[in-house]
Amino acid sequence: MRGLRRGALLGVALLLLFGEPWSVLVLLPEWPVAGTIVGTVLFAGAALGAPALMVLGHGPRQSDRAARLGDGLLGTIWVLFAWSVFGHLLRLVLLLSGVDDPARPRIVAAATVVVAAVLLGVGNRIAMRVPPVREVEVVLPRLGAGLDGLRVAVVTDTHFGAIDRTRWSERLVAELNRLRPDVVCHGGDLADGPVAKRRKQVDPLGGVEAPLGRFYITGNHEYFGEAPAWLEHMAGLGWDTLHNRSTLIERDGARLLFAGIDDPTGASSGLPGHGPDLPAALAGADPDVPVFLLAHQPKQVAQAVEADVDLQVSGHTHGGQIWPFHLLVRLDQPALSGLTRHGPRTQLYTSRGAGFWGPPFRVFAPNEIALLTLRRG
Repeated sequence: MRGLRRGALLGVALLLLFGEPWSVLVLLPEWPVAGTIVGTVLFAGAALGAPALMVLGHGPRQSDRAARLGDGLLGTIWVLFAWSVFGHLLRLVLLLSGVDDPARPRIVAAATVVVAAVLLGVGNRIAMRVPPVREVEVVLPRLGAGLDGLRVAVVTDTHFGAIDRTRWSERLVAELNRLRPDVVCHGGDLADGPVAKRRKQVDPLGGVEAPLGRFYITGNHEYFGEAPAWLEHMAGLGWDTLHNRSTLIERDGARLLFAGIDDPTGASSGLPGHGPDLPAALAGADPDVPVFLLAHQPKQVAQAVEADVDLQVSGHTHGGQIWPFHLLVRLDQPALSGLTRHGPRTQLYTSRGAGFWGPPFRVFAPNEIALLTLRRG
């Protein structure tokens, strides 16, 4: 029954995603029959092929070619779907303006295609660029004077995958080193796939320079692949892997505890000892020392509030990645991006991420390197 329900939901989702733009772009009055037939065949083929490509690309076979095709198709149809829906508003405006058939639906179809093409072109350029730096000052009242002005560079959600972004990785490292941060953190979702397949893209991260520490935690996507292997590989590159543990840094007599916990997906992964364990990460911590917590998902802030954590840094949301997907993200997460306060002490910074998952597009959700400057209260 569970399989039937999932199949039914998938069928409804595909019908909506492909059927809505099909109705706007293909079902046009006074359109040649041949054009309607060809358009229908193309949309039907894409609707049937999309699930197969995603399974081949992101399932056990890990076919990069299928992943690239499936991801591109998924992003394209999502944008076409969203702007086909908005096309109905344009249709109403044209109707009220006295524009009749067949001009009205043809104008809507043309506008939908043009807007989608522009957004996909610009969105791909944004997704593939080295992220711009987003500078944020965070006031931590318990921070000691010696650490006032500490600069922490944060990257999350690099998602090294089917598109070879080795050169992008090298340029990302160069940008991080240009910033001269004291600490660099990677907030999870490092790569999609096994170490043997993605290490070429990840290995440049070994060149990141940060005098007070480089810290890495797992995201949910590590648990779709080889989380223990990625923890071991990042440790081999010189990163401090905060697998439900913490590290104390000190400067001029002031101390700050950097703690990290696993993504919640780890609890159901079947891997012994994996899953978020904040008490273990904070075991033996001095209660007078402020805590900087790395936790991949913003909703983990509920635990951080209970533990009186000073600052949690997360990723996972991608800022929605392709508008208006952010509306669905907000149903699951307490924050989409930026700095928010939770409880009397805890602040949460949610990064939009440096890379992208799946479709190589970012629409109204730019990527970022976050440069957090910590200040005393």
